[in-house]
Amino acid sequence: MGNLKLFLTDCDGVLTDGGMYYFESGDEAKKFNTKDGMAFKILKDRNIKIGIITGENSKIVVNRAKKLKMDFVFINVKDKILVVDELLKKLKIDYQDVGYVGDDINDLEVLKKVGFSACPLDAVEKVLQTVKYVSNKKGGCGVIRDIVDNLFGDENE
Repeated sequence: MGNLKLFLTDCDGVLTDGGMYYFESGDEAKKFNTKDGMAFKILKDRNIKIGIITGENSKIVVNRAKKLKMDFVFINVKDKILVVDELLKKLKIDYQDVGYVGDDINDLEVLKKVGFSACPLDAVEKVLQTVKYVSNKKGGCGVIRDIVDNLFGDENE
C-alpha cells in the first residue's frame, strides 16, 4: 500500500480497548497503547497524513491527537463519510489514497470506500467481513502498529 496519502482511524475500540472509565469526580479516562504512537510516527515519516475521526466528544482524544502530532482530529462526528468527503476535497486526493481503521457499524461506509481498510481482531462481525485486513491485535493493544508493520514490513527497520 505504498500509495497511501492519508491514514485515518476511529478511536474507541481501535486506539483504546473501547472501555469507558468514569470516576466519582466526573472525570473520564481512556488507555492508549504507546506502540500505536510509534506507528503514527512511522506513517508521518513516510509523508502520510494522519488523523482520528470519532463520534465521541472527548478532550482526551484531542489531547492524544496533539501528543501524536496528528494532522487532523474530528470529534463528535455523527456522519464520518461527510467528514472524509470534505477532507478529500481539501487535500485533493481520492478514496483510493486513504487507509481507514474502524471497529463498528458507524465505520462501515468509510471502510467500504477507502483504498485500504482494516480493523482490530475484536471488531463487530460486519466490519470483520468488510475490511481488507484484520489485525491480530484487539482494540487498544497496538492495532495501528500491527497494521503499519504489515503494510510496510521490513522497511520499518
